[in-house]
Amino acid sequence: MLYKLNYFFEKLNFIMGKILSFVMILLILNVFYDVISRYFFDGGSIAMQEMEWHLFGVMILFGMSYTLREEGHVRVDFLYNNFSPKTKSIINIVGTLFFIIPLAIFIVYGSYDFVMDSYEMNEISEDPGGLTHRWIIKSMIPLSFIYLIITSIGYIIQNIVLFKENREKKEEIDV
Repeated sequence: MLYKLNYFFEKLNFIMGKILSFVMILLILNVFYDVISRYFFDGGSIAMQEMEWHLFGVMILFGMSYTLREEGHVRVDFLYNNFSPKTKSIINIVGTLFFIIPLAIFIVYGSYDFVMDSYEMNEISEDPGGLTHRWIIKSMIPLSFIYLIITSIGYIIQNIVLFKENREKKEEIDV
């Protein structure tokens, strides 16, 4: 059962990685268009500049969950690397349960009113020619942290599987 759940979360993370790759391509094309239009045609658009920020924000917000599952997040490596795989699994489980998930819940809860206020007042950019519907980008904050909670559950399952595999290997060696 744990292996099937772990596979599901790995597949989900793979799909999110593909989506973020597409967002990165959109960001590159957006920047390319903006630079060409500004420096070669004396043009440019406030909306396109804001779209760059929004795409970059989406990549950062959802990329943190992808990075968690891919073990790319920052930690004190000079200590962590010397631990056994079993100890690493325990550290990852405890850190996720007591630090990542509570922080993510706090941010989801805290950002709800922020997004709803923006939606209710139909907030737009302060700049003339800027983007409308600012609540869409603001809604990425709670959505990305909800996704972080989901990914964290998968990360815990991944580490439980690793813990069990290392325990079983140790029992085989002891026999």
